[in-house]
This record gives sequence, C-alpha cells and structure tokens, in this order.
Amino acid sequence: METKPKIVVPKIIVIDDERNITFVIQAMLERAGFQALVFNSSEQALRAIDAENPQVIITDLYMPGPGGMEILEYCQKHFPRVPVVVITAYGTVESAVSALKRGAFDYITKPFDQAELLSVVQKAVLTFAQREKEPIAITEAVPQKTASSLTGASAGMQEVFKIIAKIANSPTTVLITGESGTGKELVAYEIHRNSSRVKKPFIKINCAAIPATLIESELFGYEKGAFTGAVTSKPGRFELAHEGTLFLDEVAEMPLEMQVKLLRILQEQEFERVGGVHTLKVDARIIAATNKDLEQEVKSGKLREDLFYRLNVFPIHLPALRERKEDIELLVKGFVQQFNLKLKKNISSIEPNCLDAIRAYAWPGNIRQLENAIERMILMAEGNVLLTKDLPEEVLVALGDRLPQQGESTGFKETVKRQTQFLERDLIEKALSETEGNVTRAAEKLGLSRKGLQIKMKDLGLNK
Repeated sequence: METKPKIVVPKIIVIDDERNITFVIQAMLERAGFQALVFNSSEQALRAIDAENPQVIITDLYMPGPGGMEILEYCQKHFPRVPVVVITAYGTVESAVSALKRGAFDYITKPFDQAELLSVVQKAVLTFAQREKEPIAITEAVPQKTASSLTGASAGMQEVFKIIAKIANSPTTVLITGESGTGKELVAYEIHRNSSRVKKPFIKINCAAIPATLIESELFGYEKGAFTGAVTSKPGRFELAHEGTLFLDEVAEMPLEMQVKLLRILQEQEFERVGGVHTLKVDARIIAATNKDLEQEVKSGKLREDLFYRLNVFPIHLPALRERKEDIELLVKGFVQQFNLKLKKNISSIEPNCLDAIRAYAWPGNIRQLENAIERMILMAEGNVLLTKDLPEEVLVALGDRLPQQGESTGFKETVKRQTQFLERDLIEKALSETEGNVTRAAEKLGLSRKGLQIKMKDLGLNK
C-alpha cells in the first residue's frame, strides 16, 4: 500500500494585544490555507513559539509586556530561520525600519491592506522554506567561524573557498558568475558571513523578479506621496543594507535606465529615495551575480560597459555540477541527511548503480536540480535505500542505454507510474483545499467530471 505524502500546512503565529486585529488576520490566513495561531498576550506567545515551531511570526511592535522588538530579538537568538513580520502604526515607521535593520523580515503599517499582508506572509513562508534547505557544512578552506553552507571537495570548489577566505573582509565589489543552480547566492552569503559585516544585514534582491516600474523604489525606497499608494515612507534595499552586504542577483536583467543610477551609487555611495529631495549616504558592500556572459551583454547593448567594469572588480566563477562530478557523492549524502530530517524519513544508503547514474547525468539545473531530485526520490522510496528505479523520469529518459542493466525497463515504468500518481494526488489535494473540500467545485477546477474525480480519489486513497 502506497504511503500518502504528508501535506505540511505552514503555521503562522500572530501576536497583537488588539483582539479585533488578530481575529481579522487569523480569518485571512486561514482562508489562504495557512494555520494561524493567535495570541493577545506576548508572554503566552513566547511560550508558544518554543512549543509550536512556526514558519512565520507576525507581531505588533508595541504591546503590554514584551514588545515586538523583544520578540524579534528572542527569535533571532533561538529561531533565526523564522521570518518575523512587524505590524506598526504610521507614527512608528522609524521604529519599524530599526526592526528591519535588526533582522525583521518586513513591516506592515496599520490600518493594513489584507492583500499586502498576505503577499508578505507568502514571501516569508517561501523564505523559511529556502532557509531550511541549506546543505551540510564541509569546507576546510573557509575559516571555521561558523559552519559553512557550501559543499565541495573538487579542485574548482576548493579554489572558490580560498577566494572567499581572501576577499571576505575587503569592501571590494564582487561579481559571481555561473549557470543557474550552481549556488551563487550561497557564495554571496559565505562572503558576508566570513566578513567583519557579519552582524549587519545581508540584504538580497532578484533583479529579474521585480517589474521595471518597481525596481527603483525597491532599491532606493520612496517617500510618502511619491506615487499613488505611497501612504508612508519606506526604505529601499540599499538603505537596509547600510554597513552590511547587498546581494544583487540576476544583475544583468536590470533595465538600462536603472543601470545609470546603480553606477552612481557604486561610484559615490549616495542616492535619493523616489520622490525625495535629500541625498542619503550608504556604506554597503555590493555582491552581484548573473548566469549570463556580461561581456556579450555589453556588446549587444543590454549592459552598460562602465557598469560592467564597476561590477567586475573581483570575479568568482562557479563551475557547473557536470564539471565537478567528484562532489556529487558528497552532495547526495548531504541532501539525504537534510531531507531525512525534513521529511521524517530514514534513508540510510544509496544503491551503487543509482549513484553511478546520478554521476552520469548532466544536471542542466545543477545543484538546485539535484537537490530537488533527491527530495523527490526520498519521498518515493519504499524502503530505506535509494534505488535506480527511484530516479526522476527526466534522468531515466536522458540516460537511456547508459542506465545500469538491472531491471531497467521495469524500474522506468514503476517510476513513471508513481510520479504520475504523486502529481495527481498533489493537484487533487490542492483543488480540494482551495474549494474547502467541495468535490463538485474541485472537479470543475481540474477539468474533470464529479464521478471522474471520485474515481481518481478512490484510486489514490483520498477521501473528502
């Protein structure tokens, strides 16, 4: 009998001494599919944080007893991976900015817009999930102040570790290049963590994920009234990264008009908020990353040449996973340990032929793809050993005749069948969750008849 994968509902703790506020937030979060635990007493909330292991905490800034700052400090010390969102009144925005600089994930002003709060919570949940995916630490070349989140014994990675150790304490701008999924953000964080700026913020922004119309306000912040909807002032990423590190991911995707402003701040270390008249000084160490050939981007007119030279002060290139295959066994073991804990599994070993197949595959998505594959394999494994038949379909198809000759066709068919069932189960459970268990509406969302959905649910061992 197949084991049904556990669906984890993100748990959010909400703390505010105003009952009406917690009631509204709880209703909103539960409609969105989250589990919300609300507290009107900060003392009770602190005890609950220890017991409940939440994914996100939303707290008012000012309350009787321990306030939002005390809760933030407690979480930073004991639960550093849990994002803390601060709620504040308009008149206390400066305190909220202070909270951001001390590690808060974001802040929302009262009266808050429910859509904005929900968007922040969704980002915070994704951030928590990302923080939970750090691979195990095994880097001898990096000073052992803390455990490193990078892994690799190959010559290419050992060279990267040496470079990190040499440049971490300098203010030099760093450009990290490499294919998608090679770990550029991890390298940026290691540079920050091994520098004298380690106690200051590590702020990151994905230049490709933000619309061109919004990227200026995201980078530089804005003043109240700068545009429709700017009901209060808000600092940008540069301001938040003061005395710390700013990581500009996918920097080649930045619009040309923004490249001029970025060049100015790199040269002068000053800027103005959108709608502002005061020039602000900032001391932030810049680390940029890209998966593109920037010299080619300059030739094609998509990147300013002067900005390229400003960013390319100290380049670090990360090798693709296919270029460091001696690291694969180390990475696989690390991911198995990681997902054993996360998924409450007990995978103890991997079939040699399976490991050979993993080494033989090209991994176009690099470490990120390997990580996802190992998680999927652990979910699908029937025992405590990872087998060749547990490999993802794309790996089995790509290797074809190069797969180890032991029940190859049977393993492939079983893998496709199980992965299809897992995908169907996931889609059906999502549709049922979104329709609050209404089978008729869920069937409409999935493009099935009610009878067809009921048959599928029976086959997959699901009930309403």
